Amino acid sequence: MPVPSQSKPRQHVLIIGYVWPEPNSSAAGSRMMALIDSFLAQQWQVTFASPALLSEHRADLVGLGIKEASIELNNSSFDAFISDLQPDIVMFDRFMMEEQFGWRVEKYCPDALRILDMEDAHFLRQARQQAFKKQQTVAPEDLHTELAIREIASIHRCDITLVISTFEMALLQNQFSIPANILHYCPFMLDGIHQDNPEFEQRQHFISIGNFRHDPNWDAVLWLKQQIWPLIRKQLPQAELHIYGAYPPKKATDLHNPKQGFLVKGWVPDAKIVMQQARICLAPLRFGAGLKGKLADAMQCGTPNITTGVGAEGFVEQGHWSGTIANQAETFANAAVELYNNQSQWQLFQQTGYRIIEQQFAKSPIQQKLIQQIRHLVENITEHRRSHFTGMMLRHHSMKSTQYMAQWIEAKNSK
Repeated sequence: MPVPSQSKPRQHVLIIGYVWPEPNSSAAGSRMMALIDSFLAQQWQVTFASPALLSEHRADLVGLGIKEASIELNNSSFDAFISDLQPDIVMFDRFMMEEQFGWRVEKYCPDALRILDMEDAHFLRQARQQAFKKQQTVAPEDLHTELAIREIASIHRCDITLVISTFEMALLQNQFSIPANILHYCPFMLDGIHQDNPEFEQRQHFISIGNFRHDPNWDAVLWLKQQIWPLIRKQLPQAELHIYGAYPPKKATDLHNPKQGFLVKGWVPDAKIVMQQARICLAPLRFGAGLKGKLADAMQCGTPNITTGVGAEGFVEQGHWSGTIANQAETFANAAVELYNNQSQWQLFQQTGYRIIEQQFAKSPIQQKLIQQIRHLVENITEHRRSHFTGMMLRHHSMKSTQYMAQWIEAKNSK
């Protein structure tokens, strides 16, 4: 672990989490832990606070030397908390946390650098989901929703926003005219490929994985069950589909059917183990945003995939992909069957996945650029904020409207 020099003082980072991080349950949890690791690698002090209930599969933050704090929404107790803590850096986990606590940070800790970690563009995911329900494509004007207004405003109020996808970087700048100097491309930070990945002949069956509380994942399971898997099973009657994911509801476990080879297995403590055993990962995502952690896991484990254009978004560079991209049930199923039986093509896709991981998501350079950006902003925060008048204006109005709304809710709750 690098030791900071005398010219680079130890920073105190407060992370305000939407939920407690669960790296074995979601890509968001893994990403949060990677960001925390980046801060700890500088020997910075980290405090993680969240209004969420303590979760079953959450990471052991205390064991990493991180201080934990439970905070409340619309409660002035946070004012004393932030005043006593006086962090140098505050990172908001998703824009909803900035909406709730940003004005309090501004009031009681105005000099702290404010970072927004989007996770993904929520307004983009919502617009795609609505268009999918209507069986329409998303037009540019469909993105101009109330949710987009809230999320874009939050980006402007923060000093820097971490964006996980090249697609979303371009969208934010080109369609919403967000200045490049308040955005920072920060994708998955991965340790590379796993060295003990089994070969083609050592693997069998298909895998699909994803947190069941995430709408795109649940829709993917239904599409597999109703249309895609029957087509695959007809051609591969001995094959099985193993479906993993945290928090499966009864409607999901009710889909479990051994006779059909459709096995709903729920949460698994180590996705790597089950991913390595599978020959192919199926990720039929019909809507969503950001980067898909399941596909990064698959590439690290040497498991080629069949996915959609939405699934591969943010990964594909110069047309290379670690599997097949198909957006219709029949072509998706046929591609899965073809790849399942084609060892040479399977090996080519495996090697492509390895290259994508090593070239686009190597942890060290991404982490280094992130820390350099944060240090630069800490040292030049006054000049940086003066150059972004829109942010100053929005913070001024947010201080008033959000403050009064929060105080009204608190007063109402105290009665």
